[in-house]
Order: sequence, then C-alpha cells, then structure tokens
Amino acid sequence: MIFTTEQTDSIHHLQELIQDIEYGMFVTVDEGHLRSRPMANLGTLDPDAVLWFFTDATSHKVYEVEHQHQVNISFSAPEKQQYVSLSGMAELVRDRPKMQELWQPELKAWFPQELNEPDIALLKVSIEQAEYWDASLGWAAKAIGFNPATVRGRSAPISKDAKVYIE
Repeated sequence: MIFTTEQTDSIHHLQELIQDIEYGMFVTVDEGHLRSRPMANLGTLDPDAVLWFFTDATSHKVYEVEHQHQVNISFSAPEKQQYVSLSGMAELVRDRPKMQELWQPELKAWFPQELNEPDIALLKVSIEQAEYWDASLGWAAKAIGFNPATVRGRSAPISKDAKVYIE
C-alpha cells in the first residue's frame, strides 16, 4: 500500500506511542455485543499499518473475527498520559515465517510449546483509523511545575490529540 507522507508520519508516531505498552484491549463483536480482552502487544505497528497478535486459532475471538472483521484495539500508558485507539479489519493468518519473525520468548506463558503449538496462529489487523491523546509533555510540565513555552512568554498546548485515517 502506498501512503502519503502525512500518513507515514502518523503511522510512525502511533508506533512510537504503543511500542512500550505491554497489553492492548482487543475488542470484537460477538452476536451484536462488544467484547474486550487483553492481548499481548508485540510492540510493532509495521509500516503498512498492520498490527499482529499471536492467538489460538480455536479461540472464540477467532470465531468472532471470522464473522465480523471489524475490531478495535486500545492502548493506554496512564503514567505518561498517552492513549491510543486503533480500528481496522482483522483476519486469521497461519504464516509460519511471519510467526518466526514475530515470536518473543514472553509468549511462552500462553504457548508453552512455542511455535509447535498445534493451533497457534496470528491475528493480522489492518489499521484503517486511529485516534490518540498524548499529553506527555503537559504531564511532565505539570509534574515539575512549569511549561517551557510559558517560561519563554508563549503558550503551548500541553496535549495533542488527533484522528488519523490510514485507508
């Protein structure tokens, strides 16, 4: 997929915001109702605006994704005052080389046989829209009692929020 410079910059910024957050809340639709569950964040939103998660292919969330591809993943780092909501289309992928590329030892807690688990697979989420709220500068300034722009006689926003369209 070819992105504009602005979209590429937005994807990169979203990657920076989520890379150190351990878990995201993965939201699916189950018979008309929203369901959320924590999913281990692999820390990578790739340049094509795709987010990957390891899963058991027989899990109910996979059933939900197969019936309603639209999902949402939200990430939060309250200690930094950063929040991200990603919406897109999910699909089950059984790509062994991709699993080998993305595997992390911490995942052994859920997949004790590692990549030899019989039903191990990936959920591929192609991000179409994102929103983020980033008040990290403001949070730091509040914590130490000043905003550097104010000291220089200017006002500056202490937070940034944006809606990003990837599609």
